[in-house]
Amino acid sequence: MKKDQKARRELEYLEKQFPVIKRDVKASKSGKLWRHETVIRKKIKALRELRGDHLKGYGQVYDGYVELLGEVSERLLENYNQANATAYGFSEVVQGRFRAYLNSGIISVLVTHHIPKMVAAEFNRLLPENPKDGYPEARGMKRRFVLHLGETNTGKTYSALQCLKQSESGVYLAPLRILALENFERLNSQGVPCSLVTGEEEILVEGARHSSRTVEKAELLSGCRVAVIDEVQMLRDPQRGDAWTRAILGLCCPEIHLCGAMHAREQLVRMIQDCGDDFEILEYTRSVPLQIKKAPVRLSDVRKGDALVAFSKRRVLSLSRYYSANGIPNSVIYGDLPPEVRRGQYEAFIGGESQILVATDAIGMGVNLPIRRIVFTETSKFDGEMFRPLFPHEVKQIAGRAGRIGIYDVGYVACMGDDVAFIKNCLQVRDEEIDRAVVGPSEEIMDIGLLPLKEKLALWETREETVSHYRKKDIRDAILILDRLKAYRLPEKTQWRLMQLPFDVNSEELLAQFIRYVEERFVLKAEGLSRPDLSARSLPAYEQYYQKVGLYYSFSKSLGLPFDEQWVYDTRKQISEEISRLL
Repeated sequence: MKKDQKARRELEYLEKQFPVIKRDVKASKSGKLWRHETVIRKKIKALRELRGDHLKGYGQVYDGYVELLGEVSERLLENYNQANATAYGFSEVVQGRFRAYLNSGIISVLVTHHIPKMVAAEFNRLLPENPKDGYPEARGMKRRFVLHLGETNTGKTYSALQCLKQSESGVYLAPLRILALENFERLNSQGVPCSLVTGEEEILVEGARHSSRTVEKAELLSGCRVAVIDEVQMLRDPQRGDAWTRAILGLCCPEIHLCGAMHAREQLVRMIQDCGDDFEILEYTRSVPLQIKKAPVRLSDVRKGDALVAFSKRRVLSLSRYYSANGIPNSVIYGDLPPEVRRGQYEAFIGGESQILVATDAIGMGVNLPIRRIVFTETSKFDGEMFRPLFPHEVKQIAGRAGRIGIYDVGYVACMGDDVAFIKNCLQVRDEEIDRAVVGPSEEIMDIGLLPLKEKLALWETREETVSHYRKKDIRDAILILDRLKAYRLPEKTQWRLMQLPFDVNSEELLAQFIRYVEERFVLKAEGLSRPDLSARSLPAYEQYYQKVGLYYSFSKSLGLPFDEQWVYDTRKQISEEISRLL
C-alpha cells in the first residue's frame, strides 16, 4: 500500500514536470540539447523503475517522455549529420537498439554501433574494468588508511591535521579553495612551511614539503608521507566526486587520513579493501548537544549568534537587507562570493561586528564558526534540475554548525514556518549509506584512435561499470565544451586540458570569454590572453568579473601562457573590496 502511494506521488511529480521540460526543449538552442536529452532519459529511467503499469495515467506520461526524447534525439542527430557530413536516419540508428537508445541516448548508440570492432577492443584493452587498476603505482605499494568519521563540528579534520603536521612531508586536500587557504595559513603560522595550490592560485613556499590543495589538484605521485582528504562523502557527487575517488584510489602515500560523514563508511571500506590496503576507523561524536526549538521563529526573533540559512543568493541578500534596515548588522555567505570576501564576512561575525549570519548551504562545508542557533528559513532547494526537499544528510550537515565548545555549550536548531517536524525527522533518521563512488574518464582514452574525443567520451559514458560500487561521472559540461571546440580542430591533449578548466560553463558570459581565448590562442596565435573587462559596477557584475579573472588565470596556467600574475592578485583584491563594500 505504501509503495503504491509513493509510486503515485512520484508519477504525479513526473507528470507535472513534463510540460516544463517540453517547453524548455522547444525554446532551446542546439548547444543545450545534450543537457535536455540527459534529463529526459533520467525521467524515463525513473518511470521504468516505478513499475507503474497499473497506475492510472502511467502509459500516457511514459509515452510523452519517450516522444519528447525522440524530438530531441532527431535534432541531435541532425546536428551530428551536418557537422560530420553524414546522413544517418533516426529509425536506422534505433532499430533493434531501442532500449539502449533510452538508456544511453541517440549519439551514444550511433557511435557504439558504427565504430569498428578494433576501436571497441581498444576500449577494453586500455580502460580497466575496475577503476582501482587504473593506478598501478598505488597498487604496487601497501597503504594505511585512517578513517575519521562523524557529524559536523566534531573535530575530525583537526585530529587528522595533527598527524599531517608531525609528518616530514604531507598534503591536505580540500573541497573548497577557502579551506585550502585556511589550512595553508594555519600550517605556516604553526611553523610548518606549506605551499598552496588550487585552480585559482598558486603560492609556492621556499623549502616547503607540505602543501594545501583543492582535491582536483592532487598530485598522485608526489611521494609525500601523510595525506589528509577532507569531506570524503563528496565522492558520490555527480560533478566532482571523481576527484575524491581518484585521490583515494591513486595517491602514492603510505598514510592517508579520510575525514567525512559516517554514511560514507561502508563505501570507503569497500574501496580500501578492494585495493588490498589496511585501515582503521575512528568515530567522532559531538561534545556540544543539538536541541531542536519547537516554536517557529519569526523574522524579528533573531538573536546574536544566529545563522539564518536560505537556499538562493537572492533570498540571502533579501534577508540581509531586511536586517540591515532594522539595525541588525549581519554577515552573508553564498556560493558566488570570492574566498577573500567570505573570510571578511566570517571575521566580522566571529569578532562580533556582525550580530547574525545569513547564508546558503555553503555554510555546511567550511570554517567552524561560533554559531548559537541555526535557523532554516526554508526547507527546499533547487539542485540544478528541480526544487526538492532537503535530504536528511544536508539538514544534518547544516544543523551541525550550531554550538561551539567554550562559547555555546548547546547548539540550537530552529526553522521559520511549519517545518519543525520535518527538521526533527531529518536529524533523527539514519542517513542512507553511500553505495557508489563516482569515477571519471581517464587520460588513457586519448590513446584510442579513429574517433573524436567528444565521441569517445560519449562511448565511455555508455559502458556499464562492472564493479557495482562505482558509477559514471556526469560529463555534460565536458561534452558542451568539446562541442564548442570542435570547429577549431585542436589536438586532443589540448581539448582535454581545456574541458577541465574550473569555470561555470552555464554562464553565457564566461563561455563567450572561454571561446574568445580559444580564438586568441589558436586562431590569432596570440602569445598571451587579453585581460577581461568589468561590465558594470554592481554586485552581480563584480562577482562575474572575479570569475572572469579566474578564467584568465586558469586558461593561461593550463596552457603555459605568459600572464600578469601580479595583476591577477591585485585585481582580485580590488574586486573583493568592492563586493564587501556593496554587501
